[in-house]
Amino acid sequence: MKILASGDLHGDTGLAERLAKKAEDNKVDLVVLCGDLTFAERSTDNIIGPFKKRNLKVILIPGNHESFATADFLAELYSCTNLHGYSVKYDDVALFGCGGANIGMHQLSEDEIFNLLKKGFKYSEGARKKIMVTHVHPSDTKMEMFSNFFKGSKGVRKAISDFKPDILLCSHVHEAEGLEEKVDGTLVINVGKEGKIIDI
Repeated sequence: MKILASGDLHGDTGLAERLAKKAEDNKVDLVVLCGDLTFAERSTDNIIGPFKKRNLKVILIPGNHESFATADFLAELYSCTNLHGYSVKYDDVALFGCGGANIGMHQLSEDEIFNLLKKGFKYSEGARKKIMVTHVHPSDTKMEMFSNFFKGSKGVRKAISDFKPDILLCSHVHEAEGLEEKVDGTLVINVGKEGKIIDI
């Protein structure tokens, strides 16, 4: 499976178009959008459309710039999957996730973040590869050091330790775009707005 993962589009329709073209050119099987699709919910137009007009399969989660209701609206409007608190399987690859963050208007507690990830994880049993998708990065990581403002999530870090996903895809800290690090055996990737292509 080939995935294009991106986050922090913040309503940039030109970026959405470029990412969709990149996904098409690289013949990806799945597009994963790791939250902050809008800028304070003021810009939902034509963020998912460029991917869907190319018949690409899209999974998304909300960030801290859009509500959970907005993520549900976009998922329903464009017939894609909102992974917030859920899990999906494609062949033997399972993805589970939690949107939102431990900061901002649509703030979740660390317990809520962990429990939503736990809810999704239980449906991933038996998969060859497990991919966790969040907006916020885990605590006590290099990514956390790139920002004095955005603290990492203890709930995400606990989920890594307890569920041991093969990969965690996140965004949130723009300055850490593209950074990859191993945390308790899990490859953590800050996918950034320009996106990463990942072969599973």
